[in-house]
Amino acid sequence: MKQMLPFFMFQEGIAEEAMNHYVSVFKDAKIQAIERYGPDGPGEEGTVLRARFMVKDQEFMCIDSHIQHDFTFTPSISMYITCENEEEIDHLYTELKEGGNELMPIGDYGFSQKFAWVNDRFGVSWQLNLK
Repeated sequence: MKQMLPFFMFQEGIAEEAMNHYVSVFKDAKIQAIERYGPDGPGEEGTVLRARFMVKDQEFMCIDSHIQHDFTFTPSISMYITCENEEEIDHLYTELKEGGNELMPIGDYGFSQKFAWVNDRFGVSWQLNLK
């Protein structure tokens, strides 16, 4: 196997907004490359055909889907973040839950001194843990 990446398929026109949000929320994050649909489609011109971005040392891939699907993201697959300190977990919790919803509000659940689980405004699920 050459590589394995988390892959986010967004509704058409959302991928770039999501990438920009993640790059603004996480330290050491950057957009690496964006390929866009041209005038001949099949997606709407200018939307994301394929893009890659980095958060810390983890690379992600995403697209704008020009095909309508009857499914979206589900919390059964989530991004699990181990935070370095309380400032970091509090920041990520605040930023990622904005416009989304809490699955487990930030708190002490016994298995962690501070933990939260949220779906962000794009539907991506994030588990935040302070150890």
